[in-house]
Amino acid sequence: MDASSFKIILGSSSVARRKILSEMGYLFTIMTADIDEKSIRKETPEDLVMALAEAKAEAILRRLPVDDYLKEAEPTLLITSDQVVVYEGVIREKPTSKEEARQFLKDYSGRHAATVGSVLVTNLKTGLRKGDSDRVEIYFNEIPDEIIEKLVDEGITLNVAGGLIIEHPLVLPFVKEVVGTTDSVMGLPKALTEKLLKEAL
Repeated sequence: MDASSFKIILGSSSVARRKILSEMGYLFTIMTADIDEKSIRKETPEDLVMALAEAKAEAILRRLPVDDYLKEAEPTLLITSDQVVVYEGVIREKPTSKEEARQFLKDYSGRHAATVGSVLVTNLKTGLRKGDSDRVEIYFNEIPDEIIEKLVDEGITLNVAGGLIIEHPLVLPFVKEVVGTTDSVMGLPKALTEKLLKEAL
């Protein structure tokens, strides 16, 4: 795909998503949506992450001079996404406290969880939208309590869905198996993003 024939806006404040999109070879600008995610509820994790990605896109579109994008020679593609963790059928978002983060991690020890993430690409020139979700199953070995305490003290688990961060050096040794791709767990599945960018053009 010729990346010079379009521009990209990444509608996310996530460091991991920025890193993944850069790894894919794209240049992009960043805008954040700042929506109240808790006000949006859906029955299934797939519906929820798609609804959140759409709400983020809407929020960003309201702040953009869309008429300018219609006049631009090359299209601008807005990427928004969201992610939740599913554990025993329950949707988990970012932990609200260190206690909750600790409990989440204890639950994963020796068991398994899934991440469900969405990607939505909006073509600001044509208004065309393409989106889909991606699910990854993660199986864990027993995670020692002292590792869980270290992670909770660092505070990093409070910023991620389900308190789950498999690429972290403390967690990585206890990941038994990942059925799916690590980039998807980190918040932006490369293959799906690539496919949706093509479709939105």
